[in-house]
Amino acid sequence: MSYFTALRNAFVVIFVGVALFATNAMAESVQISDKNGLKLNANLVLADGGAIAGDIVLITHGTLAHNKMEIIVAMQDLLAERGISSLAPTLSLGVSDRSGMYDCAVPHTHKHSDAMLEIGQWLEWLQTKGAKNVILAGHSRGGNQTAWFAAREPNPIVSKVILVAPATYDAKKAAQGFEKNHKRPLADAMTEAKAMIDGGNGQKFMKGIGVLYCPGADVTAESFVSYYENDDRRHTPNLMAMIDKPVLVVAGSEDTVVEGLIDGTKPLVDAGKVEMAIVEGAGHFFRDLYAEDMADAMEEFINR
Repeated sequence: MSYFTALRNAFVVIFVGVALFATNAMAESVQISDKNGLKLNANLVLADGGAIAGDIVLITHGTLAHNKMEIIVAMQDLLAERGISSLAPTLSLGVSDRSGMYDCAVPHTHKHSDAMLEIGQWLEWLQTKGAKNVILAGHSRGGNQTAWFAAREPNPIVSKVILVAPATYDAKKAAQGFEKNHKRPLADAMTEAKAMIDGGNGQKFMKGIGVLYCPGADVTAESFVSYYENDDRRHTPNLMAMIDKPVLVVAGSEDTVVEGLIDGTKPLVDAGKVEMAIVEGAGHFFRDLYAEDMADAMEEFINR
């Protein structure tokens, strides 16, 4: 099963706004504006008796997704049951007031690095609301972006980092996947994109070239290169040792999406650089009771 197919199957219907959970945790929609005027949305869940000034987890979702996908909703609910508050943004991907899955018909101008900027903005918002102990967390591509942010933007209010099935990267497999999904060699597309950037046309669209899980989509040259340029930091284990805070990796033993994650992380575990919790039987999205195991690992790490 492809990541995109699994992702589409992972969504649940949930009411937006303020909701009352069995734990008496309160969920509240939060909106801020970035420096370009884009409206950014997030879901704030304060555990019963909790407050932003206590432990709070800042959660980043995966590729082209949103904060109402099943694993993010489960993570927030299960953490709240364990007395832990959280904030889960929906990355704008260049679209103001975005919600739901990214519409592939919308021309793509967003970049992989944009997420790091928005993680920083939400961290600043939490700080203005009195946050003193933030745990950064991310799933899949959001795990890579979280690790990338933590490695390059150390912040004293961030105490720990949790990476749930964070993205891995292999240049050869990435090229094979692009050609399979978009029917042309990645090297040719990259040559075209880089030539546009070198010529000062990085913000112009490559018509119908496709990007990520959107075959035939229009994408700017800069956006395209941001997702496909060969960079060792795309392989999340390469970032883990660069983070100056305690790091927990939560991996599913049956995850076929982020290949090589467990093997790539083990040397760092052996060296005492990171911790890893392997959830036996879990796939990429930690569905059903596997979500409980994921939340248990997060709780134990946060409360230690």
